[in-house]
Amino acid sequence: MDISVPRVGDLRQRIGSSLFARVAGPAGPENRARIHGSPGPRWFAPDRPIRTVHSDASMFIGGLTALLLQSLHPLAMAAVAAHSGYRGDPWGRLQRTSTFLAVTTFGTAEDAQHAVDRVRAVHDRVQGTTAAGEPYHAADPHLLGWVHVAEVDSFLRAHQLYGAHPLDAAGCDGYVADTARVAEALGVPDPPRNRAELHRRLDAYRPELRATREAREAARFILLHPPLPLIARAPYALLAATSVSALPRWARGPLRLPYLPGIEETGVRLTGHALTRTIRWAMTPPPAQAGTG
Repeated sequence: MDISVPRVGDLRQRIGSSLFARVAGPAGPENRARIHGSPGPRWFAPDRPIRTVHSDASMFIGGLTALLLQSLHPLAMAAVAAHSGYRGDPWGRLQRTSTFLAVTTFGTAEDAQHAVDRVRAVHDRVQGTTAAGEPYHAADPHLLGWVHVAEVDSFLRAHQLYGAHPLDAAGCDGYVADTARVAEALGVPDPPRNRAELHRRLDAYRPELRATREAREAARFILLHPPLPLIARAPYALLAATSVSALPRWARGPLRLPYLPGIEETGVRLTGHALTRTIRWAMTPPPAQAGTG
């Protein structure tokens, strides 16, 4: 009797369930059923690039890359450090972010708007002053614009490197245009709508960027000291290395993150592909067996 298939199936289910619970939280199954099962119009049709990118395992890499890149704006980082609770509840923050992305990408238009309204209400309350005496407000359209372009660039960069189906040039422009729909709803004025505009907008923000003490501490926490069980540390270290390699090279120096020419283009790249293939395998339900044997 061949027992290898059930064992592999059990392993797949355990890994997939563990990953899903980590990123979606205890309400994950209920939220998933509501997001995908509720009838009604959506902001994005099933064939839109945003659905391709946001449903791929490369988002695990892009998410970490985005956090590192976003931290380089001192006002954004001050708001995160003072108000997000990322140290005390990092998984809760991840789960709230992943649920927002899922609802706005796949949920009904009504649910997507409600999710945006909740985030905007939170942003209205988040304000303060940096250690250098600079005032910040999370609802500031200019600051929202930075968070948006850093996130979109990171997600798209990771997808093009490690996605199962990288987008062509038109698809990349379509992804940026799709994300602009969400950005406008959140209060970002005139978000970029193609890849060229995205790159120009990123370049325009660069004079404002620097790595503060809070940014370097956040990078160390995210990359080296996440609250994980021992068995998960090695896979997470691979994820962290791959996420760093997906950063623009100019963003690494301020955060004191290395660039390793040769190694990144070979070993890290191969590791990233292996990691995303494993995540994709674990989180995709196996095909139904034909017949009962």
